[in-house]
Amino acid sequence: MKPYLLGIDIGTSACKAAVFSAWGHVAASACEEYPVYYPRPGWAEQNPDAWWDAVCQVVQRALHTGNIAPGQIAAIGVDGQSWSAVAIDKHGEVLTNTPIWMDTRTRTICDRLNSQAGEDRIFNLCGNTLQPSYTTAKILWYKEELPQVYRHIYKILQSNSFIAYRLCGVVSQDICQAYGLHCFDMRRGTWNEEMCQALGIPSGFLPDIVPCHQVIGTVTEEAAKKAGLIAGIPVVAGGLDAACGALGAGVIHAGETQEQGGQAGGMSICMDQYQADPRLILSFHVVPGKWLLQGGTTGGGGVMRWLEREFGAYERLVAPEKNKSSLQQFNDLASQVPPGSDGLIFLPYMAGERSPVWNTDAKGVFYGLDFKKTKGHMIRAAMEGVGYSLKHNLDVAESAGAPVKELLAVGGSANSILWTQIKSDITGLPVSVPFSDTATTLGAAILAGVGVGIYDSFETPVSHIKITRNHNPNMENHEKYESFFETYLALYENLKTLMKK
Repeated sequence: MKPYLLGIDIGTSACKAAVFSAWGHVAASACEEYPVYYPRPGWAEQNPDAWWDAVCQVVQRALHTGNIAPGQIAAIGVDGQSWSAVAIDKHGEVLTNTPIWMDTRTRTICDRLNSQAGEDRIFNLCGNTLQPSYTTAKILWYKEELPQVYRHIYKILQSNSFIAYRLCGVVSQDICQAYGLHCFDMRRGTWNEEMCQALGIPSGFLPDIVPCHQVIGTVTEEAAKKAGLIAGIPVVAGGLDAACGALGAGVIHAGETQEQGGQAGGMSICMDQYQADPRLILSFHVVPGKWLLQGGTTGGGGVMRWLEREFGAYERLVAPEKNKSSLQQFNDLASQVPPGSDGLIFLPYMAGERSPVWNTDAKGVFYGLDFKKTKGHMIRAAMEGVGYSLKHNLDVAESAGAPVKELLAVGGSANSILWTQIKSDITGLPVSVPFSDTATTLGAAILAGVGVGIYDSFETPVSHIKITRNHNPNMENHEKYESFFETYLALYENLKTLMKK
């Protein structure tokens, strides 16, 4: 029987599943959306059981679409969004919705922890500053605000480890996602008991840390029935979506850089040594012996999803007639507007902002509106604003000693030739696009393939990754964007005091 690898991606807006041949070719894929809840200002949460329901649907749909027998799946890898805090009890039941990476409800707890445990001490251990977006303070929030939940917690899981648990019944913590907890020693790759005590996090809540490609268990009979699989398929620990996306783009050597175009935006630079900067994010790569120096922003593909939802009614209406999706029509409108959007500038801080400004009060802003501006101007300005946030992180990375020479773009945003070219022009960097829609699930599948021995190294599957197109910066446009980027930075500096609640 022909072996296939199944990659599952737990994104912010949807779950994706893709079945790959051993050569990395997509045999079938499927996607299922689920909601994000915003019950209060600064809150953003999801129901982990909705992730599992979506997984069961997309796996069955992918297998059916590809006419693939469940017995042909050799192994499963799962990746997921960062910084969840999935609280399960001893029976594996979810105790409450999990705050996700956009959630900033724990600001006061972070302030207290930074004061009590020491900001420098925390950063020196884990290579990341303690911010509300991370998992750490969410656990303390359960203790203080949901004591009825807290006293029943058995383990705290990440998005991918929760789905892996649902598949095989084994709790785990992959090394890549451990950076969400500030009791993690980023140099040694272990939990630090002393910091657990300083932060007030029971070490018993934390599963044992394992390599991302390690087989942690096999699909149970119960999971097989729900997901349309067969029992006994090996499941590996998996890892962070950005890290799996980097692997699926071929980023496994020092200096290689992935540009992320999913719900969130940002970049991931592969490092072969520990190199932290408080303005950025540091994690272990899913590839052993490597780190990722990341820039993670709230403004990515989600900005366009928001624009389309709120301002795309006409485009949705005429989509069948034009045989173009609403997003394709948005792309056409933006292409008619010159670089710089005639002075219209967008700050893409739609859920506060992460790196490099780390401001939970940051707001999205359109600056430069007048009666001459069109919908196309707003769409292009949004694209450019996301590009400016990418450049901001890249500039900080360069100042920290991690310059980037080329970007490998993945995610839905990379499907837009215009948007990708805008990012190339703004950053002044060449951009190559591999399998943009499947890079993340491919990374998860590669982990599974390495884990069960289909691949003898990470180099082998990466050597088969194909580039679909290349973008070189238009330096004339780049010079124009340099001026607009200065305005972008100045806008935030001048408005940040007004952004405070």
